[in-house]
Amino acid sequence: MSSLLDKPLAGQRRALRWGMVCAGGAALAAIGLLGAAGWFLVGAGMAGMAGPSAVAAFNYLLPSAAIRAAAITRTAGRYGERMLGHRAALFALAELRAFLFARLAQGALNGRDPGRSGAMAARFGRDVDLLEDAAIRRVARVGGWTGGMAGLAMVGLLGWRAAVAMALGMAAMRFASRALAKRLPPLQAQAAQAHADMQADYADMAGPAADIAVYDLAPRLAAAMDNDAMARAERALARAEATITASQTILAGLILALIVWSARGGAPMLALGLLAAMAALEIWAGLAVHDAGAPQVRQAEARLQAMEAPQGPPPRSLSPHPALHIAGQDFAPGARVLLSGPSGIGKTRLIETLAGLRDDAPQVLRVDGSDPRALGLAGLRGTFAVMTQDAPLIAGSLADNLALARPGIDRAAMEQALWVACAQDIAPLDHWLGGEGARLSGGQRRRIALARALLAGRPWLLLDEPSEGLDRATESLLCERLQQWLDKTGTGMILISHRPAMAQLAVQTIHL
Repeated sequence: MSSLLDKPLAGQRRALRWGMVCAGGAALAAIGLLGAAGWFLVGAGMAGMAGPSAVAAFNYLLPSAAIRAAAITRTAGRYGERMLGHRAALFALAELRAFLFARLAQGALNGRDPGRSGAMAARFGRDVDLLEDAAIRRVARVGGWTGGMAGLAMVGLLGWRAAVAMALGMAAMRFASRALAKRLPPLQAQAAQAHADMQADYADMAGPAADIAVYDLAPRLAAAMDNDAMARAERALARAEATITASQTILAGLILALIVWSARGGAPMLALGLLAAMAALEIWAGLAVHDAGAPQVRQAEARLQAMEAPQGPPPRSLSPHPALHIAGQDFAPGARVLLSGPSGIGKTRLIETLAGLRDDAPQVLRVDGSDPRALGLAGLRGTFAVMTQDAPLIAGSLADNLALARPGIDRAAMEQALWVACAQDIAPLDHWLGGEGARLSGGQRRRIALARALLAGRPWLLLDEPSEGLDRATESLLCERLQQWLDKTGTGMILISHRPAMAQLAVQTIHL
């Protein structure tokens, strides 16, 4: 089992234990059901052939009741196994997904290249799903072993030779499954990579979807993506997995033949032992699914473990209202500064380096006397609220997007921030915005992102083209309200803007 799951599953021990009890109970009931049914059918047939007196003496009631009880117990056990096993996995993975995503994001911000976003998302989702399957199989594995041992005990009623044949056959099934599973890792890795590449291609195409439609590029792009790499990889993997399944089926058939050949006892007992063995071997063969999936789980765990962000020393605590040093100039808390210069000179790079989002600005920068590159995002998070140029939004309501700023924001504060950002009429707080704010214009997304930055309550505000896409009247109103907000809160501001009206908010200027 993946070590990544150990901690999340620790909180689900009760559900796991009861799930394992249900899995074991379902396995025992399934074996008892087939065994009792075999004994009953053969015994009843023989009684019928023996004449009316034998039929009258045959007890139909107790075997029928046992079969019905076993059927009900098997159904209830399977339901409990799935319900409790999936519950434990889902609750554990809810915690693990958030932890791993935070680790992935931190690694990317610390300079680790996540690769193509589509491939990263596909690989991340597939790997976490594999861990979820591993958690569910932990419960099912108990049923496999319980069923195997119960079947072996039932076959023991046919004599020691039959029991030995059953035991050796079960051992051969496990050996064959594990040996054949060793062929799977490279095939599974190829299939996973091909699947991730395909999803990444589709994700890359989703961005410029409008241009693809306008210029009628869809047929050519579809033709370019029409390769059978994933089909070949999945076909090879399916053949290898089918070989494992076939080996289990063939060995199970041989075991049943050996049991018939070596069994001792009457026909009813033979039917009981044979059908019990059949049910047990079917359950026992389910362990091969775990063998086939184990290499994938190990590969997924290795990839997810590799996401861990490099750990550095704990960040130095900054003063509540730190001063800044930017490109040879010092700025006291509350200063309002305009970054000026032609497009492409590095203004965005400067403020993102200042905020800890990157580390490649060439200028000398200091936050409370320390280089922000050394402080990192964790050390700078409490100092800067950032409104970036692309104004990213999450798939959720307007309130969901604003609540990202800090914990405990009430609706009144949200509405006030939206008013300052001239965004109060965009949508109700509970209105669904769609993925990346797909239902909004660029100017609307910027104003919502600005409101979110205002709600953060940080001592410095970093704004990158906040009025881009706005008409002059809305921009003038935004400048007026933002001026009032800055005067009231005493928040410092580093501003990038090519719009003269917005630039008037600044008192000092840095020319790059």
